[in-house]
Amino acid sequence: MTEFGFIGTGNMGGALAKGVCMAVDPSSVTLSNRTRSKAEKLAGELGCKVGSTVEAASKNFVFIGVKPGMVEDVIDEIRDMISEDTVIVSMAAAVSIGKIEGFMGKKCGIVRIMPNTPVSVGSGVIAYARNEAVSDAKLSELLKALSGSGKCSEIPEKLFDAETALAGCGPAFVQLFIEALADGGVACGLTRAQATEFAAMTVMGSAKMVLDTGKNPAQLKDEVCSPGGSTIQGVRALEANGFRAAAIEAVVAAYEKSVNMGK
Repeated sequence: MTEFGFIGTGNMGGALAKGVCMAVDPSSVTLSNRTRSKAEKLAGELGCKVGSTVEAASKNFVFIGVKPGMVEDVIDEIRDMISEDTVIVSMAAAVSIGKIEGFMGKKCGIVRIMPNTPVSVGSGVIAYARNEAVSDAKLSELLKALSGSGKCSEIPEKLFDAETALAGCGPAFVQLFIEALADGGVACGLTRAQATEFAAMTVMGSAKMVLDTGKNPAQLKDEVCSPGGSTIQGVRALEANGFRAAAIEAVVAAYEKSVNMGK
């Protein structure tokens, strides 16, 4: 049985572990965390195992979900457990495949991924890149395990900062938008619970329309904006307050920070 080890079960590591456990037998997953009680709590929810860092590193696929500055120390600790058949799956921001190869000092498969938090509910985005030591068969096995997490897309590693700014940081921007929509609903008389549910469902349904119809978002927007209607007046208010410019600047600011982190 193929086994999966997770080193680090923080927000992103824990979210991805949840996603993987949707696609594979949870008993094949071992969680490790510096604070063991945190791993134990998540393992109890998911039905998987808890082990030491070295035990997690003994698996076929080893997910590294620690902070970027801790990656080298983790690799120093697990190096002896890593064989040519092991695939390291790193989700550490700003730590390139080349850096991990340098830390490792020996040949092994490395897949760098950049997931976002919606992987925990099976609707995430996971960008990935691999080194030459990862075979097509190994990659296929990994992608199957990640299938319960959301959409996986291979991109050049040089575009990881852009993907991070959009898909990685994007959930926070969207949550802010949902909160603002809900505040507007409350201002108009809806209860907080009603407004939050309506706002969240509206964002989710609108996103599904983009994906399912293949239409440009601008076209879908125009289809709702009847001449002289209420929707176009709302769009006018958003434009007057720099809504689109603010969204663009948010992504660009996140991108620039991500680039600087990698230097």
